[in-house]
Amino acid sequence: MKNNKSIGVFDSGYGGLTVFKSIAALLPDYNYIYLGDNARSPYGDHTFETVYEYTLECVEWLFAQGCPLVILACNTASAKALRTIQQKVLPLKYPNHRVLGVIRPTAEVIGTYTSSHTIGVMGTRGTVNSDSYPIEIHKFYPELRVIQQSCPMWVPLIENNEHEGEGADYFVQEYVNELLGKAPGLDAILLACTHYPLLIPKIQSYLPADCKLIAQGDIVAESLVAYLNHHPEMETMLTKKGEKRFFTSGDHKVFDKNASIFFDKAVISSRINLKK
Repeated sequence: MKNNKSIGVFDSGYGGLTVFKSIAALLPDYNYIYLGDNARSPYGDHTFETVYEYTLECVEWLFAQGCPLVILACNTASAKALRTIQQKVLPLKYPNHRVLGVIRPTAEVIGTYTSSHTIGVMGTRGTVNSDSYPIEIHKFYPELRVIQQSCPMWVPLIENNEHEGEGADYFVQEYVNELLGKAPGLDAILLACTHYPLLIPKIQSYLPADCKLIAQGDIVAESLVAYLNHHPEMETMLTKKGEKRFFTSGDHKVFDKNASIFFDKAVISSRINLKK
């Protein structure tokens, strides 16, 4: 199996499956390996050092399975670990491998979604505290006003399958109202966590009708298509048998049950042991 050159997709848990679903729909012919670090999820409140350590371990595991290209389908990992991996690890240890994130491709297009030049960003504490989105967005759209809102309860609600219950409404309304209170002219909100698309119906119910909600799946998938078109040396290396394999560091039976909610298809995974 290691001779197969798959695209690796990594997330701290289930959320990356919303991105993987979009990628697989747009690029169905490639082989994929998805890894969810569910045993150590969520990453949102971990330190930069811990997120970097966990992310690097998972990336190296995917490299060992024959993935020359890995997508960090996790905003927290992209914010806290991607740059160090790209700049310090790959050139020294894996010069022929590549790791891509979800923040830059989103920042490249985010300005096309707003008329008021004001964007809301809703994410985990880790993503918000990193300021990765304001920094990246202002590289492409320096005129935009970026207002952030951390939503620490949303991932736990989603990962415990409580996101559709009435109890979730309290926390959805609370965070949405906090964000709108900071920026009355807001007309577009980025869901800067790949878990959050499961909350879209509830979030929309508390937003003005003209406020757009932006999920990252299609944006990241389209960016990957462009990347492969511009890097034929990587594209030709990848195996195209349409195979998808799923792995988790947690209980694989629990993963399979919950993953189907995010991926919209039945998932059968295998459990792996990570160091810590």
